[in-house]
Formats: sequence, structure tokens, C-alpha cells
Amino acid sequence: MHGRRRRGVAPLLKFGVPRFTNTPDSPDGLVRGVGLWGATASNMIAMIGVGPFITIPILLAKMNGPQAILGWVVGAVVALCDGMVWAELGAAMPGTGGPVRFLSEAYGPRTLGRLMNFLFIWQTVFLAPLNLASGAIGFAQYTKFLVGDLPWWEEKALGVAICALTTWMLYRDIRTISKLSVAMWVMVLATVGWITGAGLLHFNAHNVLDFPPGAFVPNKAFFYGLGGATLIAMYDYNGYNNVCSFAGEVHDPPRVIPRSILWSVVVVAILYMTMNIGIISVVPWRDAIRSSAIASDFVQRLYGVRTAQVVTVLVLWTTVASLFAGMLACSRIPYAAAVEGRFFHVFAKLHPTRRFPSFSVLFMGAASALLSLLSLDTVVNALIVIQILIQSMAQVLAVTMIRRNRPDIHRPYKMPLYPLTSIIAFSGWFFILVASGLEYILAGLGLLVFGIATYLRRAPAAGERPFLPDPA
Repeated sequence: MHGRRRRGVAPLLKFGVPRFTNTPDSPDGLVRGVGLWGATASNMIAMIGVGPFITIPILLAKMNGPQAILGWVVGAVVALCDGMVWAELGAAMPGTGGPVRFLSEAYGPRTLGRLMNFLFIWQTVFLAPLNLASGAIGFAQYTKFLVGDLPWWEEKALGVAICALTTWMLYRDIRTISKLSVAMWVMVLATVGWITGAGLLHFNAHNVLDFPPGAFVPNKAFFYGLGGATLIAMYDYNGYNNVCSFAGEVHDPPRVIPRSILWSVVVVAILYMTMNIGIISVVPWRDAIRSSAIASDFVQRLYGVRTAQVVTVLVLWTTVASLFAGMLACSRIPYAAAVEGRFFHVFAKLHPTRRFPSFSVLFMGAASALLSLLSLDTVVNALIVIQILIQSMAQVLAVTMIRRNRPDIHRPYKMPLYPLTSIIAFSGWFFILVASGLEYILAGLGLLVFGIATYLRRAPAAGERPFLPDPA
């Protein structure tokens, strides 16, 4: 070894920045106990929940044919470009809360950034439980394959129960959670790998290429259908940024955060598209559209009822794993805001011995249990549209604002092909928004306006000046 190397510092050639060896605790009192495998596992199990197993019929219905697979392709491009946005911001500001810090620094920590910060927390309190509830609803739907039809109240009670179970699993320290994430990740990959492999072994090209007349005519119906299919795909891809929400508990964040995000997007995109093509090749799309448990129906056609029941159990396990990862990330966001005095103080409460955000975990568990009483279609469409309006497009712009206005912020990872990458991400989100439907756009705008009004009402008392020049 040549020269003298400072203790705790080693070169990281791939990203061209020092590789940090963190102290056991991060500045905000949390433990940096999650490495690359734990972060990647958390991202991937947040992405691969029950989503693709319940949304394949919905996605096919959006374009009325197997050409809906294009939604997965477009969604993968948007997810990869948006993932690079998250990677650049997350590596530059690796603190717990993710966008709480990104938006604040980009738009001005003493001015407009305070409003953007508040709006992100505002939407998180609504959307995080909705996202978790969608997994609980899917869990209840797949359970019916094993036990038969359930009365509506029993199905809803099951969704509430699975939210309670996930909350109990997360009520522990971060090192234990990281180990659980890797264990669940292995089972998730085994489930998807089994279904994907079965589809490839029994591949039938005729079913995949069974396009209806006029399937690719570039008219209004085609583009609106593609937008709807991409919306569903983005719901299923959602979670690649999971690591940014608990970045304050990540070891060596400049290296771990970008790699975990980009690996997750690429691997899951390949798995999703391969799995979907394999399923459609076995279950004709006209039959798949009517299925409520497509993975189970797929396996039943190939191997019979017993094997289908085994796969159903694995899908249920995958759902629990996804809820686990999602609630882990969501619980850290209001915690980070509360620590900085920008949200209700009770969310800043840490467990006295295990040092995790105990109140925030309990709140997210209770809220998701309540919202699991809604319908799946309402949950999916609402959460994606509101996320786009309040966070996604604003965060893409945040990269440009930080590059131009904040040279003091060190960026250890820089997205390739900038600004093309940002333009693709922003355009993709806008395309999905336009095709989502007027009622969801209006609902999202209503929530946005209500959030702005709420913030402006409390800003004077807090001494905040969001629309005035920075006094500093």
C-alpha cells in the first residue's frame, strides 16, 4: 500500500469520491447498520410485493391486449431515469427522510424549500398508508385462492390484521431489521424466479403475439391506454428509492445508495417483463383479464391445484415482505421532519432502548390498517397521481436547482447524460399524469391546494417566509 491512508478512508474509484466509514451512530441519533445488501434487499422487496401479481389483469385491460407489455417497458425507462435522480440526491444528502432534505435544500431551506418540505410530509401522511394498504388489500385477495370466497368484512379484517403484523415486525432495532430484509429478499426472488422460470419452460409465442385488430394504431386511445398501463407499471416499480428514506441508517451512503437504487431498478425490470411475458404465454390475455389471482391461476394450469396453493403461500410471503420494507421507509420520513421541528413533535420520539422511531411506526401501521378498507383501484390510481403532483416532478427539478444554485453541496454520484436523464423522468411522469383521468388529477390538485393553505396558515406563527428572499 503506497503512501499514508487516513484511518476510515479508502478510495472508491467507481464514483470518484472517498468511501466513508461511518461512526456507529449518525448525527440524528440513529444507528448506521444497513449495508449494500440490506439496502438493495429493502428496495427490491418494496418493489416486488403483491403488486405485479394483482395488477397484470388491470394492466392488460388498459390496452385490451398483450401490447400492454409496452407499459412495463416505458415504466422501466422512467423508473431508471428517476432512479438516477434519487441516486444523485441521496448520495449528496444521505440523511434520514430522503426528500425532506432534498426539496428543502433545492428550493431554499429558509424560503420556498420550507413549503416544499411541508408539502412532501403532507402527501406522505396520506400516500404512505395508501401504498401500504394496497398491499394489504392484495394479500386478502390472494388468500381467497386458498380458503375460497370470504364475506367482505372478513376480507377487510384480514387486511387490517396483516398491517398489524407488519407493525409488530418493525417494532425493533435497525440491525435486526436489516437481517430480516435480506432473509425476506431471498424468498421474494425465489418466488418470482419460480414463476418466471415456469413461464419460460412452457412458453407459447402464439398467446404473446395474439394482438387484437388495431393494437398499434397511434391514436388517442392507444396513447391513453399506454399511459394507464405505465401508471400501473410505475405502481409496481415503486420502491426503488426506499433506501433514501432511511439513509441516516445506511453505512457508506455515497457508495451504497446509488448502487442499491440502480441495481434494484434493472433487476426488477428484467424480472417483471420476463415474468409477465411468461404468464401471458400460458394464460391467454382474454382469460388473464378476468383473473383475480393471476399467479395462482397460471401455476394451476401448469402443475395443478396443490402446486398453485404453494405458490399462493409464497405470494403472500412476498406481500408481507413488501409491506415490511415499505413501512420501514415511510415511518422514517415524518420522523426526520419532526426532528428538525417541521412536523408534529411526537413523530420524533425514539424507542428508549432500541433507538428507532417508535411512534412513527405505530402511526403508519394504524393508518394503513384503516385505509385497507378502501378498494384497490381507488388506492392505486390516487396514490400515483398525488405522488406525481406533489413530489415526483418537483424532485426531478430539484437536481437542476441544486446543480445551479448549490455548488456547496458535494455530489459524490452524478447521473449520466444529464440533462437528458432528467428530461425523460419529468416527461414520463407528466405523460402518466395526463393519462390518469380527470377525477384523479382534480383530487390531487385539491390535496395540493389544501396543503398549501394549511402551510400558509401556520407559517407566520413559525416565523417562516416562503415567498420572500432569504434574509441570510
